Amino acid sequence: MKAIVVRAPGGLDRLELTDLPDQGQPAAGEIRVKLHATSLNFHDLLVANGGIPTADGRVPMADGAGVVETVGAGVSEFKPGDHVVSCFFPQWPAGPAFADVGHFQGTPGDGIDGFAAEYAVRPASPFTHAPRGWRHAESATITTAGLTAWRALVGDGQLKAGDTVLTLGTGGVSIIALQIAKAMGARVIVTSSSDEKLARARALGADDGINYRTTPAWGNAARELTGGRGVDHVVELGGPGTLAQSIDAVRVGGHISLIGVLTGRQGDVPTSVLMAKQARLQGLIVGSRKQQQDFVAALEQTGIRPVLDRSFGLEQLADAFRFQESGGHFGKVVVEW
Repeated sequence: MKAIVVRAPGGLDRLELTDLPDQGQPAAGEIRVKLHATSLNFHDLLVANGGIPTADGRVPMADGAGVVETVGAGVSEFKPGDHVVSCFFPQWPAGPAFADVGHFQGTPGDGIDGFAAEYAVRPASPFTHAPRGWRHAESATITTAGLTAWRALVGDGQLKAGDTVLTLGTGGVSIIALQIAKAMGARVIVTSSSDEKLARARALGADDGINYRTTPAWGNAARELTGGRGVDHVVELGGPGTLAQSIDAVRVGGHISLIGVLTGRQGDVPTSVLMAKQARLQGLIVGSRKQQQDFVAALEQTGIRPVLDRSFGLEQLADAFRFQESGGHFGKVVVEW
């Protein structure tokens, strides 16, 4: 079968299209999936470019969507022909976060082979049904970006109608966060360095936009948009370079979901301001299989569909990552085959 592998020590020029042995038929408890799509995330980029060291010859990509071809003995949840999507943490079926979250030992495309391949034969439990009627490329956005936004706002944040959400940037997590928040009756403020992208976010339903290049004190600007009260929820993707502004933006007793580290892995935190705000700063990494099932049910009920910016072929995975690195995308970058 065709697959992309990462050759050590990593680097986009060391992504190699190769032929791997077919994985055969599923054993008891397993399913064989004909894969058709994946979507790009920052974690995948770090694996591909060597930012996260992994085994030589690792098949990258955490997100995988496709069709069940055959099922092994004892599998009752899926049948041939079902459209399915992978889970980021195969070892996390439900419940609170567990100790292995953050180590990625069982995460496809990192600790184990991922889904940049024609087929996968895996246990059935690390998959869920895809939303009915969705293209595979759309379904592939659920595993990482979509579920992260869902957990941040609904699972951990307990979002309710009338709340105000601030989300940073216009990448995959931020755009689905915007869509989820609007579907639930929230007000949404979006930041970006591009006025054109802010206009596109408004067309999707964003109530306000702040250009953080022309308004460096965007946290204060977001607070002013709420009449000085502050926002209820911040979807924080930047990390140390943006966290101070997010704390400035949040209301007293509000909620900040620390999701990304796009500006670095370490930095100063204005602890006295955070204490004065009595805000909850919660780190999170994706979510459980049960949360993914809840998210899929919500997607089918609300009619939300992901925003896909650009699609590449499997053999163009390196080009897809280069486009992601450029920051020119709005929503998700996907790969289809």
